Amino acid sequence: MESRSGTPAPAVTTAVAPPARPSPVRPVWREAWRGVRPAERLCHVTGAVLVLSGLAHLVVFAVDGGPWDGPVSWRKPVTFGLSFGLTLIAITWVTSYLRVGTRLRSALLVVFAADCVVEVGGITLQAWRRVPSHLNMETGFDTAVSMTLAVGGGVLVVLLTVFAVASFRNRPAGPLGMPLALRSGFAVLLVALASGAAMIARGVVLTRTGHQEAAYHSTAPLKPLHGVSLHAVLVLPALAWLLSHTPWSDRTRQRVVHTAVGCYAAAVLATGTWAALTW
Repeated sequence: MESRSGTPAPAVTTAVAPPARPSPVRPVWREAWRGVRPAERLCHVTGAVLVLSGLAHLVVFAVDGGPWDGPVSWRKPVTFGLSFGLTLIAITWVTSYLRVGTRLRSALLVVFAADCVVEVGGITLQAWRRVPSHLNMETGFDTAVSMTLAVGGGVLVVLLTVFAVASFRNRPAGPLGMPLALRSGFAVLLVALASGAAMIARGVVLTRTGHQEAAYHSTAPLKPLHGVSLHAVLVLPALAWLLSHTPWSDRTRQRVVHTAVGCYAAAVLATGTWAALTW
């Protein structure tokens, strides 16, 4: 192109900016973790440590051997570590849907976490000492450990009952099906607490009357009921949460949750009937 004076006009060039570097996208889990309250973070970490402790003792059992059943075995630190760890993580998560004051919930969770550590710690200590952890009154130290575990069990009952009552007092928040899953899970959890209290009570009575061996074996009929009902508060809400991330209709998701609750209730009824017939 030429100017009016006949001289060619300078070419106009457009500077092309270099492509912007994409900003690093933080993982979703990291963003979620940053939004977790300190008490919740403490409980999640503590629960993970307890689970790892249970898995570590599974390795110890594989190396050291010995019986799996009985009052003295590596089964107890394995199962109690896994069970208490998962329950602590589950309770920390599901109580976020309950309409409970933030300070009250945080305080209850911290006490619950400390109690879980005491329970698993006492059981693990006695396993390494090769002596029974529960209902063991042989020495002063063993009696102290056994009574500490019993008192800790009572604290667990109180704390979890408070959360269970809160789930029925006000409708829980959460996606479709979560209120039913939470209330059903806590209702079944109360069955676990009752069966656990029954095991301890009967064992203590037998121990006090001089039937130590009978006390150790008296808990066997209630163990299936206790184990099945203990984790409903994790399984049912987790199912409701997973269903909320599917393209299924509301009606279908509701049916699945209702079916799961019915199946869990049937399992609890079956193990409860077996316990009543064999106890």
